[in-house]
This record gives sequence, C-alpha cells and structure tokens, in this order.
Amino acid sequence: MLLRAKTTGLLQVREITELQQKNTKLNQQEMAEGKTILKSKPQRLVLELTNACNLRCIMCGRDEANFNLTKFDINILKNLSPILNEVEEVTLFGWGEPTLHPEFEEILKFLDDYPVKKYFVTNGMRLDKIKEALFKYHVDIMAISLDGAKPETNNSIRVNSDFNFIVEQLKDIVRIKKEKNLNYPYMNFVMTLFERNIEELPDLVKLAAEIGLDEVKGVYLTVFTENLLKESLYNKKEKVKEIFNKAEKLGEELGIKIKLPYFQDEDIAGDKYHKDCFVVWRDFFVGSDGYVRPCQSIADKFFKYDFDTDFEKMWNSEEYQKFRASVNSENMCENCKRCYQSSHANWNNKSAFIQTGVEYAPTWEK
Repeated sequence: MLLRAKTTGLLQVREITELQQKNTKLNQQEMAEGKTILKSKPQRLVLELTNACNLRCIMCGRDEANFNLTKFDINILKNLSPILNEVEEVTLFGWGEPTLHPEFEEILKFLDDYPVKKYFVTNGMRLDKIKEALFKYHVDIMAISLDGAKPETNNSIRVNSDFNFIVEQLKDIVRIKKEKNLNYPYMNFVMTLFERNIEELPDLVKLAAEIGLDEVKGVYLTVFTENLLKESLYNKKEKVKEIFNKAEKLGEELGIKIKLPYFQDEDIAGDKYHKDCFVVWRDFFVGSDGYVRPCQSIADKFFKYDFDTDFEKMWNSEEYQKFRASVNSENMCENCKRCYQSSHANWNNKSAFIQTGVEYAPTWEK
C-alpha cells in the first residue's frame, strides 16, 4: 500500500471515542471552511519533550547553533488535561530525542488515564530502557529513525547510532508483542533519503518485514549546509522514481505500508509555495522551551504557554487567527514560503530540497 502526504486526519490504529470522533469531525469541517476562530479542539497535541539528543546526525541543524538545552515542563501537559478526552492523539516529537526526558515514562503513564493515542519518534538508542513502558502504558505508535539498511550507512549518517543494537531491540519488541498477543505499538521506520543511501530503501522494506514492522516512510533530505549539497536528490527524479517503484513493489509483496513523497515536478501542490497546510487547525505544538509555535519546522514563536489562560483563548489567540488566515495565501510568512515539512512541502520547488544560507531551526535561548 503506497501512501503520500498526510491527510487532514490522523493514523487510525484503534477505535477512538464518540467524543473524539465528534471533535475530529468538527475540526475537519472548520479546517475545510478556513475558519480562523475554532469551536473544535485540535485533533492532536504535539509536545517537544527536549531539544537534547544523544546522536549527531550529519543533516541535523542542532549542530549548526549554540543553545541552552531545554526540557518540557510536565505541568503543561497536566494543565492541558481538560481537553484530553476530546483530543485524538498526543505526539511526543521535536528537535531532540524524547526518551531522554527524565519524566518520559511518567508522561506516558499520565496519558494512559485518557483515551488519547500515544505516539513518539525515537532514534532507537534507548529502546532497551523504555521497552517495558511501551506495553505497560499502551503506546499506540512508535516511529524509529534509521537512515540505511546497512550498519555502515546508517551509522555514518546518524553518528553515535548503532544499527545492530536497534534492530535487535526491535526484534525483541516484536517478540513480546506476539507473546502477549498484542497489536500495539504500530511501528515504522523513517528514512531521510540522501544520494548515498536511497538505493538501500528497498532493503529497508525487506528489513522491516523481517523484523515485523508495519511501515517504511521515506522523506527527502533538505540541505541547509553547503557540505551536503552533493547528497541532495534534487534533479535526480529518474533515479528516485526507479528506487521508489522497487520499494513500492516490495511493500506490496511483503505486506509493508510504504509512505513516500511525491516525485519532483509531480507534486499535487503545482506551482504553490506548499501544499495546503492544515497544522494550525489540526495540531497544537508546544516546544521544549515552553513556547507555542505553528509547527516544528519553522522558527516563529506565537507566545509562551500561559498556565493562567484558558486553552480556548490560546487556541484562538490573535497569533493563531492571523496564521490560519495567511498560511495558505500569498501573505504567508517567509519561512512558510520555503516549507520543507515532509507532508506539506511542494517537491516541485528547489527550495524544498535546498535551503543553504537560511535559518531553519527554532530561535533557542543561548
């Protein structure tokens, strides 16, 4: 099964409640109508637990800036509890490795008292430490970043990553799932596609099937530093198409879902700056520094999370209203015009692939 960009909804891996269904339906209706003031709650809370990481990936902007390490205040999550019966999902995702947060398991435990789906993205190097928590607190979805189907490829891109360790841990998690007769967590590989590793994409599909994962997702590398220009897949459409087709065919044969970006010059966004964006209707993003932002992929900050302000007032603040009114118009902010977010970027545009000389990380405190 081949999937493209995310839809206005979220991945459904289990039943959601009637209240969640009602909110999601209203949210999508208001999104489609372009409402700037919403009666619905977001479908998803996205919480960046930390900007700290135990890897030094060669394409990551964390190493291009000096900044103070920050960690998410769990009291923000507790303050958001009044809406956790309506929100469909809580995603733990951002610039750092979420499992490094000292209260990671406590956060999972807190969320387990609510019907929200729990989803996080990890580099896999702490799977041995969180393995039990996956089942104890019913983690619904876990994405594992792996940038090659061979140890030497992955480990050269994701410096301090250990391919063999990650694979063995995933095999053990699948073993436990089978022993307990469980269908969670839904697990997928996420691969950043470089010139040096794209030919290994089909082999990653084979590896996912061998381990017992559900999906393989590929995202194009966006280049921000001159030294990686040779790794860009810009203007390499024929090569990309050949490899994507192989991966798709293997996915069909092996029962692995394949999620891939559009080919250059074939993106449904046409000549727009980006595909129609829906994140400021669907998602409420809080960074590890406590600032509410439109999404993880741009530096703009809306405001500091305010414990004394009702959620509805923050969700329909002047900042949110202005962004909803402009994000899909010619008046969008400059960062949005260069969108590289994997689901919304327009892969017909060179700027989605190459953005040397521009700021792209959050403006962290130094």
